[in-house]
Amino acid sequence: MSSMFQEILAFVLTTSGWVLVSSTLPTDYWKVSSIDGTVITTATYWSNLWKTCVTDSTGVSNCKDFPSMLALDGYIQACRGLMIAAVCLGFFGSVFALVGMKCTKIGGSDKNKAKIACFAGVVFILSGLCSLSSCSLYAHRITSEFFDPMFVAQKYELGAALFIGWAGSILCILGGCMLCFSIADSFSKSHSQRNYIYKGAALHSHISSYTRGQARTVNQRPPADCSNSSRTQNFDKNAYV
Repeated sequence: MSSMFQEILAFVLTTSGWVLVSSTLPTDYWKVSSIDGTVITTATYWSNLWKTCVTDSTGVSNCKDFPSMLALDGYIQACRGLMIAAVCLGFFGSVFALVGMKCTKIGGSDKNKAKIACFAGVVFILSGLCSLSSCSLYAHRITSEFFDPMFVAQKYELGAALFIGWAGSILCILGGCMLCFSIADSFSKSHSQRNYIYKGAALHSHISSYTRGQARTVNQRPPADCSNSSRTQNFDKNAYV
């Protein structure tokens, strides 16, 4: 029962992490910067993987989509690919986890379900690593530009999307590890039960063979010598005659 509860908890963690990672991909504030002035002239600049925008103090936003994928910086292309891979891996991991969990009725035997659940855990770990790498790469570019004294363009700070992505990545990795460890526990339990059954069968066969041997030795004992008694009876009869 404990392994089943562990699988359910791992599924909840991984699914929650996948939802957070999926929501990070279209989120606006990957990096943000503001130019402070009077109330009228205050503007907020923010950007994500798809566009860059500016919002004034009245709440009006003017956005510009990135014109060409091939003309983008390399780190933005890498972040896009890693995030899309993380979302796809998380989807397939959720499907495999549903099939491989003990509380579901699909997936075949317990051994096959254990293998499927372990594979789902590995897929979720890969999904978490992809999203973690993407957010970390983007954050590294922001911090390197911010602390570079030779960088004269506008400097940005870390946006809320990065923190959401890091949280989702950690949940995916933790849930995937819990899935793998729960399957390892179930395999160890089944192995111990198999050894117990084998030892019990061996002990039963040993006892049964010992009993047969005892019976054989008892059956192989020579019959009692009744010749003396027969002679005595014959002698007694002759004596009376």
